[in-house]
Amino acid sequence: MPEIFRFFGFSFFFYSREHEPIHVHVEGHDGLAIFDWDGANFVLRERHNIKASDLKRIVAVIDENKDLIIKYWDNYFNKTSDESDEKDY
Repeated sequence: MPEIFRFFGFSFFFYSREHEPIHVHVEGHDGLAIFDWDGANFVLRERHNIKASDLKRIVAVIDENKDLIIKYWDNYFNKTSDESDEKDY
């Protein structure tokens, strides 16, 4: 479960066997949420047991770090076999 970062007691992550679209899971304070990338922004898909005030913070963190989230996803899932097989000669 690759963790991207932590803020305000919440973990922002994805699972190692994920699926498209790009999305981020957020868990903490006994709650969870999932946000999907729509091509321009991350949009809330699911929310369970997260207070409205916490959700505002989470959305702000995701908005401020959307490039980092996408980069982390791409680096993790879009590695080609050529990259992993490269050797220094």
